[in-house]
Amino acid sequence: MDIDHALGAMRGDSHARHLVIGKSREQLTRTFGRLLSPDEAGGYFRSAYLGGPYSHEQVAFLRTSPWMVVFVHDKASEMVLIKGW
Repeated sequence: MDIDHALGAMRGDSHARHLVIGKSREQLTRTFGRLLSPDEAGGYFRSAYLGGPYSHEQVAFLRTSPWMVVFVHDKASEMVLIKGW
């Protein structure tokens, strides 16, 4: 399956968080490929990060998708869909 299509399909999947929460950066990279910093993710996602409640948290974006993962102690603790910012 194409990872980018799978990430898009996760928008409607109520169980998608189980694939991410509790995983390390290394585990997420093995599953989804490259994790992007807010700077690497681009203007819209970077602005959403900087202007939102997670601006002082460690985060990464799953590839070029709108999924932002918040890390606490190097484990994914939240998964945020950036939309309509």
